[in-house]
Amino acid sequence: MTLHKRQETKDKRQGVVILSLITCLLLPVTVFADDCLSYKITPQIKLTTPKWRRDVVQPLTQMDYMHGNVIATLSENFDITGDTIMVEDSVCVVLKSIDAEFGYSDFQVNIDSRHIRNSCTYNAILSHEDEHIRAYLSVVDDMDADIKSAIQMAADSIMPVFVGIGGRASDTLDELHRRLESHPEIILIRQKIRAEQELRNKRIDNHNKNIDFNECFH
Repeated sequence: MTLHKRQETKDKRQGVVILSLITCLLLPVTVFADDCLSYKITPQIKLTTPKWRRDVVQPLTQMDYMHGNVIATLSENFDITGDTIMVEDSVCVVLKSIDAEFGYSDFQVNIDSRHIRNSCTYNAILSHEDEHIRAYLSVVDDMDADIKSAIQMAADSIMPVFVGIGGRASDTLDELHRRLESHPEIILIRQKIRAEQELRNKRIDNHNKNIDFNECFH
């Protein structure tokens, strides 16, 4: 039997848990929570980045005529596979592997509505904001090994979950997801990504403080 459950947080981080049930030989012992530790394994981690999209919007509210801005969405999806090992009337749920998707999925570029779409000034601002998008993407690319390492360390710290008589293995799905998502290593890698994206965006703006529209009026 396979159990599925999808969770989504407000900042678009998502988690999916897939629990594969494996029935083992009954052991003639009474099982307690600590007995599940013997079933602990090193979870396998697969990391990919999401396909991303760019939307260009011209808000009705007036913006800075000379500058646009980018709103980036950092998304996390965790597909978790666990083995449920049944011993007498109790169950040990063991984290087996994680298929993780981690990176930027959506970029919304805002440009003042006074610029005519596809005009020279419109394209000049869009070109500048595309530099920022490339900066966001480069952060995740450059930190790929660090992201995978953070997920691996978080996964390694998740101990098997004991489900006693009367409990439900499906109740562990939320718990496994919560332990992974709230682990200090995952929180820290998010902070590192945001700090690095801030540095790279500032570098772009400092290098090109004012978009040059001169060629648009020749």
